[in-house]
Amino acid sequence: MAEDAGLECLLRELAPQVLGAVARRFGDFAAAEDATQEALLAAALQWPRDGRPENPRGWLIHVAARRLTDQIRADFARRQREAFLFLYDVGDEAIDPVFDEDGLDRDDTLILLFLCCHPALTNASAIALTLRAVGGLSTAEIARAFLVPEATMAQRISRAKQTIQASGLPFELPDAGERAERLVAVLHVLYLIFNEGYASSAGEELHRLDLSDEAIRLTRALHALLPRETEVAGLLALMLLTDARRPARSDADGALVPLDEQDRSQWDRSAIDEGIALISATLPRGAVGPYQLQAAIAAVHAEAARAEDTDWPQIQALYGVLMRLSDNPIVALNHAVAVAMAQGLRAGLDLLDALEASGRLAGHYRLDAVRAHLLERSGEASAAQACYLLAAGKTASVPERNYLTMRAATLAHERKRS
Repeated sequence: MAEDAGLECLLRELAPQVLGAVARRFGDFAAAEDATQEALLAAALQWPRDGRPENPRGWLIHVAARRLTDQIRADFARRQREAFLFLYDVGDEAIDPVFDEDGLDRDDTLILLFLCCHPALTNASAIALTLRAVGGLSTAEIARAFLVPEATMAQRISRAKQTIQASGLPFELPDAGERAERLVAVLHVLYLIFNEGYASSAGEELHRLDLSDEAIRLTRALHALLPRETEVAGLLALMLLTDARRPARSDADGALVPLDEQDRSQWDRSAIDEGIALISATLPRGAVGPYQLQAAIAAVHAEAARAEDTDWPQIQALYGVLMRLSDNPIVALNHAVAVAMAQGLRAGLDLLDALEASGRLAGHYRLDAVRAHLLERSGEASAAQACYLLAAGKTASVPERNYLTMRAATLAHERKRS
């Protein structure tokens, strides 16, 4: 059983490298993906029986390239286009499955990530394509994660691949200027994947571990490929520090436990240590970006042994800097919480009123949930109860809804008793 799990992990790790190498050689993303899947299936069937090859990655690239070459030849023969066949005639001696033109071992995962986050794609399409092509998740797995029919997700992925194919974008890293712009999109997609896995926006589950774990794996791979990019390191640190709390985010019955009530002894100390080391090494190295600041905030929470030991003035200051870098209403919402904890509940509630008046979080349950929490702490039970119920009616997450409804019921019960 452990051997099967190890093989599955190895194939998932190698899948984007194989797809990248084959797509780079043949210039056809969709066909390369089909050939890669066939190679992975062949490995899953043959390796347990015959043993793993000495170079698993090279074996997979070789098999995928042969499958795609055979397909090209079959298509050309059927259409009787010998001239075109000559241009694409790739024999065993013409393709090195492991080395590039300089004889150097090449990993195309980074190129594949940039390709999947093509600026012409929507966030939803880029996320789906990244999980499929780079993460190795099946279409059915991605569909289940985002609560859409498999056919819908298949169409979304297919359209994304067609968009990339039609763009004529070469399979290569963009130049330095374009890479900096595209890296923003890559990090944003990985951030969205992690957030959906850590705190599912809809459905019965509080977490979707396949998504959060995959986001961490991909970001770790990106950091290994771009070790000098401080925002990549910042995002990885943020993910590690946030995911470290996961064991304490729910009780034995699966109910949500808020941050200030969590048993911090359950937090993953090794992930915290790694995240703090990453962000501590990254912050002094240059311009500070949004992911580094969020990681620094997560580190302050992680360093507090108890909720009451949290350095809220420092968190407020960090959110203040983050607000100047990121015009994001969720950041403004979190800043209001930090102000409430550092300067007083009324100061935080005043900021919430201003945020609501701006209309930037209209209809979002988190604005009502945060207001309910601050009102409860200030002793305004009736108003807090109403806000909890209002928030519960707006969220599509069942665990969130259950928690908010429970808080409202608890306040109602306490009011009756008093």
